[in-house]
Amino acid sequence: MKSKSNSFFAVLAVIGLLVLPLSKAFAEKPIVLGAPLAMAFLYGWTAEKGIKLAVEEINAAGGVKVGDQKRPFSVDVIDTRDLEPGVPVSEALLALEKLILEKKADFIVGGPVRSEAALAAMPLLSKHKKVSILTTGSLTPKYHALVAENPEKFKYCFRISGEAKWMVMGELIPCLEDIGKKFDLNRLIIMVQDVAHARAGGELLAKVMSEKGWQVLGDPLVFPTGTTDFSMGLLDAKKKNAQVMIIWMDMPESAILLKQWHDMKVPALPFGVIIAAAEQPGFWKATEGKGEYCLGNVVNAGNVPSEATPWTMKFVEAYKNKYGLEPEGYGASSSYMAVYALKDAIERAGTIDSDKVVDALKQIDIKGVYGRTRFDAKTNQVIPSLDPEEGAVGTVFQWQDGKRVVVFPPKIATGQILLPPWMKK
Repeated sequence: MKSKSNSFFAVLAVIGLLVLPLSKAFAEKPIVLGAPLAMAFLYGWTAEKGIKLAVEEINAAGGVKVGDQKRPFSVDVIDTRDLEPGVPVSEALLALEKLILEKKADFIVGGPVRSEAALAAMPLLSKHKKVSILTTGSLTPKYHALVAENPEKFKYCFRISGEAKWMVMGELIPCLEDIGKKFDLNRLIIMVQDVAHARAGGELLAKVMSEKGWQVLGDPLVFPTGTTDFSMGLLDAKKKNAQVMIIWMDMPESAILLKQWHDMKVPALPFGVIIAAAEQPGFWKATEGKGEYCLGNVVNAGNVPSEATPWTMKFVEAYKNKYGLEPEGYGASSSYMAVYALKDAIERAGTIDSDKVVDALKQIDIKGVYGRTRFDAKTNQVIPSLDPEEGAVGTVFQWQDGKRVVVFPPKIATGQILLPPWMKK
C-alpha cells in the first residue's frame, strides 16, 4: 500500500514539474487592458470581441515577455454609452477615469468610440500618463492633428484604425472615380449623421467631388442620431436624379434608410462610407435582401473576409471559431491588432513603463491583419495605403447575393461593383 501511495505522489510531482512553466507564467501580475466601449453598438461589441480574441491567443501562447518575466493580459471592459443619443461626453470620461483609477488599467485600448468623447479624453490620458490605442468609432482627423500640434502632451495617444480624411481622399474618392468611369455616373447626393466625423467628411467629400467635375446635389443632408424615417431625403435624391448616394452614419437605424431606398426604388447606388447596419453578416437576413447592391466601407481589411495578408483569413477563421460568425464590421480587426501591437512594443521595451512603451510603439513595423503596421512619427496615426505591403489597407465591399464581396482597393478585391437593376444606364 505504501509503494502505491509513493507512486501516486511521484506522478503528481512529475505533473507538477511539467505544468510549472505555464503556472509560473500566469502567477505573474496580469497586464490590465482597459477598454472603454459603447457596448450597445456594433463598433463597441466588435472591438470587445477583437480585443478578447487577441488576449486569448497571446495568453495561450504563454503571455507577454516583460524583461525576464512572462505576464498574461487581462481585459476590463466598461460601457461608455457614448454612441447613445443624448448621453453627454462627461459620462464617457467618467467611465475612462474609472478604468484608470479603480480598475488600475495599465493601458487603454478601444475607445472612447464617439469622436467628441475621444477628443475630450486626450487630456485625461495625458494627465494619468496612460498609453491609449484608439481602435474603433472615432474617425475625426482632429485626433491625430492634436497629437502633431502638442507632441509632448498627447504622446500617449495612438490610433491604429483609419481616419476620415484618408478614407475620403485615399479610398472613397478613387473608388467613386472608378464607379463614375465604369458606369458613366456623376450626380452625387450626400447623407450624413449629425456627428463630428460625418459632418466633416461629408463637407470634404462635397468640396473635392465638385472640384473633380461631379454634380454635388446641394449641401449634405444631416440626420440626427436615432432618426427612423429617411423618406424625405430619399425623395429629394429621386427628385434631383441622384446617381450615387453617399451615406455616412454609424447608427443602426441606417438599415431603415436602405430598406426605404429599396422599397422606393431610388435609382442611385448607395455607398456607405460608414454604415454600421450594413456591415454586419446578419444584415442580409434582417432586411430580407433589400440591402443588396449597397456598398460599405469597413475601414480596415479583415472586417470582411479577404486575402489582404497571410494573417487576414487566419483572423477571420479564429473569429468565426470563437464567436460563430464572420467579423461583423469596423472595430474588429483593428482592436485585435492593437493588442498585438502592445505586446510587440512591451516586449521590445522590456517594461510596461508608459514613456518607454510610447517609444517602442513609434518604432513598430509588423505585418498585421490589414497590412504593414507602422505609426506616423509626428501624429501617432497608423500609416495607410492601398497596398497591404506598404501600409494599413482599407476595405470597400458590396452586398451581392447574400455575401459581402470586397470590391476595393484593387490589390485585395474579390469581385466587381454591380448596379441595382432599376438604375438606368
